[in-house]
Amino acid sequence: MANIVKCALIQTTGVSDKKAMIDKHMGYLEEAAKQGVQIACLQEIFYGPYFCQIQDRKWYDMAEPIPGPTINLMCDFAKEHGMALVVPIYESVGTGLYYNTAAMIDADGKLLGIYRKTHLPHLPGFWEKFYFRPGNLGYPVFQTQFAKVGIYICYDRHFPEGARMLGLHGAEIVFIPSATARGLSDHLWDVEQRGHAIANGYFVGTNNRVGVEAEFGPQEYYGSSYFVNPRGAYLAKASDKEEQLLVADLDLDLVKEVRDTWQFYRDRRPELYGDIAHL
Repeated sequence: MANIVKCALIQTTGVSDKKAMIDKHMGYLEEAAKQGVQIACLQEIFYGPYFCQIQDRKWYDMAEPIPGPTINLMCDFAKEHGMALVVPIYESVGTGLYYNTAAMIDADGKLLGIYRKTHLPHLPGFWEKFYFRPGNLGYPVFQTQFAKVGIYICYDRHFPEGARMLGLHGAEIVFIPSATARGLSDHLWDVEQRGHAIANGYFVGTNNRVGVEAEFGPQEYYGSSYFVNPRGAYLAKASDKEEQLLVADLDLDLVKEVRDTWQFYRDRRPELYGDIAHL
């Protein structure tokens, strides 16, 4: 009997009204529950716009602790609906200390832990080092009731080292919430994350914002959220123009089948990779 896990990705356009964004996502999650979704992933800093296009201290007020009001709300939803959730928010750790973080909540409402975005861009339109410290928790993998889940966030996907660590730590599904605009990265969107799935033998679910967040100018996010299997084949792909709930069935038995066929883990030579940590 196949080991199927039904998963969902949410892609929306961000606005500055935090309550409105939370309400919008709760609507999508309610729809996901009706479809029998077992694991859902919200988009990067889901409850607001992608404010890193500018440098303005007012956005520090968007940050929350974990646990905190939004994560507690999501824990209650997860318990009520028996759905595991990946919930990316702007995390506050004391005064003036902030991270770009995703919480992993299990289907019983328990907060399993968090992942903090490791790699931070700092260039026009993506001033993330103004808002966040680099993540300091490594690459945890969370044993949910349905699957072993890893998390990578947006710019992280350009770095294969962390993607490999998630595989080595046992991830069966890796979720990559993002805020990615049209430009240099368009062709990388399809290549890199499929490459992580192939190289590491796990499923990838990656979601992106969509549309223009008018408060910050003309920059357009192109959606195109997708699921791929451990062979890099698309299971489902969303619109590049519209808000959408994307749902797919992931057969976890394929993880073992692919890893037994392509023995990348067996054939690794870690004793020869030491320079990677020093060069």
